[in-house]
Amino acid sequence: RCHHCPHLPTRPYKKSEKPCMLSEYMQQYPLYPITLPRGSFKPKEGYKMAQIPMEGISTTKRDYIAHEVLPQKLKPPEKHVKTNESMDLTSTYKQDYNSYLVSQVPPCLPRVTRHIPSANMDTRTTYEDDYVLWNEPKTELIRRNDRFHPSEEKFDHRTVVQDDYLYRGPVATQSCKPLNLVQKSKAPFDNMTNYRVNYVPHPLEKHYVHKYEKYKVNEVPFDSLTTHKVSYKGLAGQPAKPAKPYQLKLLHDLPFSSTTEFQEKYKAWPRPPVFTKKSGVYLPPLEKMDLHTTTQIHYKHPNGKPAKMCRSLAELKKTTEPFSNSSIMKEDYKPWLCKRLKPITHAPELTFPAKPMDCLTTFQTHYVPHPLTVTKSYKPGWSGPKHHTLLDAKTIYATSYTPKGIVKCLASYKDPPGYVFEGTDADGHKLYLRASKSKHLQGGH
Repeated sequence: RCHHCPHLPTRPYKKSEKPCMLSEYMQQYPLYPITLPRGSFKPKEGYKMAQIPMEGISTTKRDYIAHEVLPQKLKPPEKHVKTNESMDLTSTYKQDYNSYLVSQVPPCLPRVTRHIPSANMDTRTTYEDDYVLWNEPKTELIRRNDRFHPSEEKFDHRTVVQDDYLYRGPVATQSCKPLNLVQKSKAPFDNMTNYRVNYVPHPLEKHYVHKYEKYKVNEVPFDSLTTHKVSYKGLAGQPAKPAKPYQLKLLHDLPFSSTTEFQEKYKAWPRPPVFTKKSGVYLPPLEKMDLHTTTQIHYKHPNGKPAKMCRSLAELKKTTEPFSNSSIMKEDYKPWLCKRLKPITHAPELTFPAKPMDCLTTFQTHYVPHPLTVTKSYKPGWSGPKHHTLLDAKTIYATSYTPKGIVKCLASYKDPPGYVFEGTDADGHKLYLRASKSKHLQGGH
């Protein structure tokens, strides 16, 4: 932002509030014309229609010809002939797979071996034994010596506004308000207006009420003529000419054929006649129909009685006789004396031993623990440097690249040092020349 021009353009014919975007970058790196990319040499893929007319017959129509389909003949099911032989209820499982005596298999659990060593554990790691710290001083950080040092002078706490803009005291301004030359009269207020003097109230007239007249039927007969019939009379004019476009006559006088290309090429194939079953001629029976049903013939009620009225329970009279809790169900269907069947259980095939189980597995009985063997470490010895030499902290960056001071931008100065003010251009930019060049030009003159 320091390199941009802080001034506003001060042209005599053009004024704008936008700042000037002229900078050192825009002067050193100007814009160049943009070249458009070259066109593509890829050929255009256009669809080319075949000039040979398309044949309207498909492979299905050509290869698969419809044949005559005859009705499927169903094979009549064979009749079941009942035999007098008894069924053998044995199966191959009962014949081939015989039962054997089952013995209990001992468990195959391994024996838990716990080795508790008596020696104390060495808690030192290989990292602590092999990697020993070197006795070297701590390296200092490579930093620049251009740290900021504040000035020792006291700060006066004054701003640029306080230094440049001096207070010149109050200024006596002259009031431009016009004088009030209206003089107030001491006479009492009349309270009369032009409206009250000139506009005199007049008495209101009586409201006019319109009287509707009675409808009278017109005695003149209706002529049934409209303004269109009276004003617009039909005049003799020329007949309208047809707007149909002119069509050239065909040279040949052949009649138009009513057949199409589809009718000529795609002809219907002969279809086999559809099999239709002839229905038999209905012959009405000669005997008369008996309209009596089995219910009317067998179920008769010679001694019919009228139905009794079913009264509600609330209206029935209470009887003193005891209630008989016997029913047809209890009298006819009496419970039988049945015994509960016991379940059919087979005899146990396993014979448990009388001795108690030792709870030993095959691993505990066969695998005897052996003493542990101490393995020898084949790790190679450390062949590193054992001498105490100091590390050289000098690098190529520390020796070759020396720190440089920060150069302040000349545009931030009000009057840049080493330059002489020459003038301002039309945009308000101040132009400066180096002091050495200006002295050289003055000496040449």
